[in-house]
Amino acid sequence: MNHHVLPPLGLALATGALLPWILVRARWAQQIPRLALTVWTFCGMIFALSVALVPAQLLLPGRISHRLVDMAVTLTFPSLGRLAHATGLEYAAAATALAVLALPVTGFLREVLRARRARSRHAGLLRLVGRYDARLGAFILDDARPAVYCLPGRSRQVVVSSGAVTALTEPQLAAALSHERAHIAGRHHLLVAAAGAYATVFPWLPLARLGGKAVPLLLEMAADDQAMRASSREALATALYTLAVGRSPREAFAAGGPSAALRMRRILTPHRAGHPVLRGLFAVTAAVGAMTPLILACCSLPG
Repeated sequence: MNHHVLPPLGLALATGALLPWILVRARWAQQIPRLALTVWTFCGMIFALSVALVPAQLLLPGRISHRLVDMAVTLTFPSLGRLAHATGLEYAAAATALAVLALPVTGFLREVLRARRARSRHAGLLRLVGRYDARLGAFILDDARPAVYCLPGRSRQVVVSSGAVTALTEPQLAAALSHERAHIAGRHHLLVAAAGAYATVFPWLPLARLGGKAVPLLLEMAADDQAMRASSREALATALYTLAVGRSPREAFAAGGPSAALRMRRILTPHRAGHPVLRGLFAVTAAVGAMTPLILACCSLPG
């Protein structure tokens, strides 16, 4: 077997199986959700690139297959002169890699478009049955059940039920609105679409199965952290408690929802961010660094 297939294969195993299991068991991930989301994102990107390189490496002879690993590691592309003199086998390997890479990319675009259509339909209904409140900067729906949610993407609308306006105090409502605007500003719907695409394309993969559950929860926690920059912990936790029974469209981000109890406990339990950050960076660096000797060894061997 061509030994240059080992680096992408090892990276695929590390990012597709090893790191996801580490992440879902790491306490620091929920304490610093933005760092954890960054790691999940890089895992998805590196896994897709690695899986695309594996069949391409198997097609190429050993004397030239290291070029793919070199380009992937250094993020460089071949010159036009090199492309003009490429062999048919090299073109076939490149086409195979692009075809494999197109699977998660196509799945991601499909998820984005599907969710966009659903949000557009809901936004059209809002304009018919809701009323815009300039003071809140949100649409108000007449519904006794307390609910606050947002439609991200092109719609970019925050929706508040009349029940939420009645049940929440001004600080609590402001905290819930800040939470939803954090989802919109952070473009969190793109990460949800990526997680959905992986769950569709790679349903057997730990990265897809575990990430599909972890990423939405981490996004809610990241929005909570953003809301607490302008609101108190007590106001946000009380708002979550009140909104936990509310309902929202599937394609929306809701301030309440099934994760409200876990997030309330997290919000009301102060923690120090310094040590979790160091532990998280150390764990991720150690896992990725374990692959470096394999990559260097494979790339330094002839043929």
